[in-house]
Amino acid sequence: MKSKTRIAALISSLTLAALTTAAAAQENPAAVQAAKTVVLVHGAFADGSSWNKVIPLLENAGLKVVAVQNSLDSLDSDVAATNRAITDAQGPVVLVGHSWAGAVISDAGVNDKVKSLVYVAAYAPDDGQSVYDSAKGYPQMPGLASFVKDHDGYLKVSDAGVAKFFAPDLSPSEQKLIAATQGALNSKALGQPVPHAAWHKVPSFAVVAANDLIISPQQQRDQAKRMHATSIEVPSSHVAMLAYPKAVADLIIKAAQ
Repeated sequence: MKSKTRIAALISSLTLAALTTAAAAQENPAAVQAAKTVVLVHGAFADGSSWNKVIPLLENAGLKVVAVQNSLDSLDSDVAATNRAITDAQGPVVLVGHSWAGAVISDAGVNDKVKSLVYVAAYAPDDGQSVYDSAKGYPQMPGLASFVKDHDGYLKVSDAGVAKFFAPDLSPSEQKLIAATQGALNSKALGQPVPHAAWHKVPSFAVVAANDLIISPQQQRDQAKRMHATSIEVPSSHVAMLAYPKAVADLIIKAAQ
């Protein structure tokens, strides 16, 4: 008899816990979103800290956030690093890429855990296209002249180029920090094609940086249209996530819903 009483009490407790959890989720929609992880992928001339202004806003919305640290050695190496983060993520993933990382998420986004893609002032190559290919037909942007190649073929942006072209709408102290911490991109990576672009099958979102001097704003608009992406446009330089973090975060949160 005591055993039956204990079992009944246990069932009652579990039922109450389930009802309490359901009620809490209804009262706080962010609690439902917390099951999703946002994987942030940085672009060239940057590292994971380029998302530092966006991360707290996403976490405040109840989302788990992981910022990938890319080697920038090749498309394959950056896709591998991103796939590790996706594999380790809790629940469905919102995959976000800035700049060069648009190619990375287009490739890595074929992972079944990825439920939406967000392109932030980013390239969005089609099947079999490289970043170079995707930019054909658009004017060469003035900021590209500030790229400096070393003896191993790795690219960086000159200090003057960061201030004038890459992040002109940030403070001088932020510009200096970007110049000092930027990651160098293997120039060969820009010619490496994306085998199958995930945006053909995965719902996509895009932030168009209207004052971008690195990637043509018109290319960004055309890509968003081709992807049938839900898009916003901000009067930003190439680093939209630093110049307009709330607008970028809001779109990512929308992509998570």
